Amino acid sequence: MESIIDVFFSYLNTKRSNLETNFFDLKSVKTVLISRMKTNVVSARIPKNYNIKAFYHLLLFLLFIVYGCKTVRTDQGGRNEGELIFQSGFEATSTVISKGADADIVGADQSLPHLNDWVKDLDENQLIGNFSLQFQGGDSTMRFAKIISEPANPKNKVLQFWLNEPNVEQSKGRIQANLYNNKGLKEFYQSVRMFLPEDFNTVKTYPKEIHWLTIAEFWNNITWSQTVPYGFRITLGIGKAATLNSDLHFIVDAEDCQLFQDGKQKYTTVWAETSNAVEVPVGKWFTMDYYYKEGNKTTGRFYLSITPEGERKQVVFDIRNFTHNTTDPNPDGVTDFNPMKLYTSKELINYMRSQKKTLQIYWDDFKLWKNKRPD
Repeated sequence: MESIIDVFFSYLNTKRSNLETNFFDLKSVKTVLISRMKTNVVSARIPKNYNIKAFYHLLLFLLFIVYGCKTVRTDQGGRNEGELIFQSGFEATSTVISKGADADIVGADQSLPHLNDWVKDLDENQLIGNFSLQFQGGDSTMRFAKIISEPANPKNKVLQFWLNEPNVEQSKGRIQANLYNNKGLKEFYQSVRMFLPEDFNTVKTYPKEIHWLTIAEFWNNITWSQTVPYGFRITLGIGKAATLNSDLHFIVDAEDCQLFQDGKQKYTTVWAETSNAVEVPVGKWFTMDYYYKEGNKTTGRFYLSITPEGERKQVVFDIRNFTHNTTDPNPDGVTDFNPMKLYTSKELINYMRSQKKTLQIYWDDFKLWKNKRPD
């Protein structure tokens, strides 16, 4: 039996690089198994009368462990690591370029070892669709998206969203990253670092309630095409109460959408929450981790946590509810989403200008996985 186990584990070691797991140490497992076999009289009668049935079950057990670990990689914290699709810290040759009235990012962040090329690894990924930066109007005096040196750390590159005027028909302002025409992501995870400059403290003094300051949005399905039924979106934003000088909090809601033939839309709220216990940090970097699982009232899940620099992680939302249209008989995943966004009303933009301030967000270390789950 010992020689058979040696052969089997030798084979496993040749495949180890493909298993991508630290779940167990093959050498330690082999030693334990051989020791156990030597104490088993029936199994030790090799090769004349060894217990074939016992060895068969042993083999099945080992294959279950090994290939189970291959498909669901788990770290020591018990979190499903999923499959990394793309990552970028906007370093090296990562560049924002004009693309008609909008923009795009090309190049690669060579400070990262792999999956770092905006075209090769993201645009050409058959699962993801196409990345772009959208403004929907205006020019660079009103809004822009640029990769710049971080003001407080010039060695670090960041993506800056800058919104100084309502660039969409003077009615609202929009800067957003699009990941559109996906193949239908049913379960995915995103991480991105975010920094709100000191100007954002002025948002706290806005004399009205803020319920529209979007920083990410997920469409399942899109709400602007007559050929796509069952529109639905989850909108993540920053909000505040009506009182003057009130703190900023994360807000999120899910809505069904009915699209009429004349292009008008009717949104119906499915659920909505405000993170009263977690304030939005201003003047400090924090990491946002999102998780989206398509499902109904029982199986759907939307999760957001933040980890301010030098502090512990805080769970902002962990919602178990619909993440697709409530009437969709055959939901097929998220086809479009905005992983980074700055979208708000002309009233808030004009208020900031009146105070000689500008709405700005810095983004860094964007990562996207499929089938990864939170702790």
